[in-house]
Amino acid sequence: MRGGVIEVDGAELYHEVRGSGPVLLMISGAGGDAGYYTDVAEQLADAFTVITYDRRGNSRSTGGGSGGPDGPGGPMDLGRQAADARALIEGPGGGRALVFGNSGGAIIGLTLAALHPEVLTGLVAHEPPAVNVLPDGDPDRAFFARMADLYAQGGAPAAGREFARTTRGEGTYRWPGDLWTRFLGNQDHLFSVEWPGFGGFHPDEAALKRASFPIVLGAGAEDRGTYYARPSVEIARRIGAPWAEFPGIHMEFLRAPAVFAAALRPLLTQLHSRTGDVPEMWERDRPRGGTLRMP
Repeated sequence: MRGGVIEVDGAELYHEVRGSGPVLLMISGAGGDAGYYTDVAEQLADAFTVITYDRRGNSRSTGGGSGGPDGPGGPMDLGRQAADARALIEGPGGGRALVFGNSGGAIIGLTLAALHPEVLTGLVAHEPPAVNVLPDGDPDRAFFARMADLYAQGGAPAAGREFARTTRGEGTYRWPGDLWTRFLGNQDHLFSVEWPGFGGFHPDEAALKRASFPIVLGAGAEDRGTYYARPSVEIARRIGAPWAEFPGIHMEFLRAPAVFAAALRPLLTQLHSRTGDVPEMWERDRPRGGTLRMP
């Protein structure tokens, strides 16, 4: 693993790079920590150059609500989050990348795809909690407002407890201790700085329909009916994109990283191949003038 820091518009973004091959940027959701994907990145590093990072103002990164260009403590626009992701793709990523985002990271991925399509070769948006695409009157549309009220009344502990309660499967497995400690330190940033952007998200359907790269929406098999899984089906329908079922729960990459990586690997390989490029490791096995050798 190669770790480092990149300076982006008033912030220092901590990131980690593993492996070689087509570039894959993985964007985390609430808590914004690279550590969510450590084990999955290790699993995929034999075939991909995997970049993970702490999002602006979270964990080992600075900026945003801690004095960046968005103002101390002020709400952070999703465009700022997308610009950070673009900078990582253009910097350590070399210019273009596949992108995987979970939860709030999927919202950022969809925003990135709409605003900066030139840096993507494919996008997998896993369980974006885009509640504004749900039908009028659906009680889940009020999720972000309810959580904001809880935070205003009881602070991060109250909001964090309820957030965990609404996330299926949480409490049934153990987080890595260092990740849990950093997450607890990120909760005020989440609810005071990032929450308005996530809660106000509306996908740019026209821009996503125009994308020249493949976009796949998806959700976990155990998450049917949740406020963060249902929107993936609706967004896929609206933009005419394929939808895929993943194993497990919202954070299956933490609970069973090998299982999640095994599901993600063939999908990423297919998205990359559709760009017309074959990974170098496979090109080496191509006889001159012939087809790929079968094992």
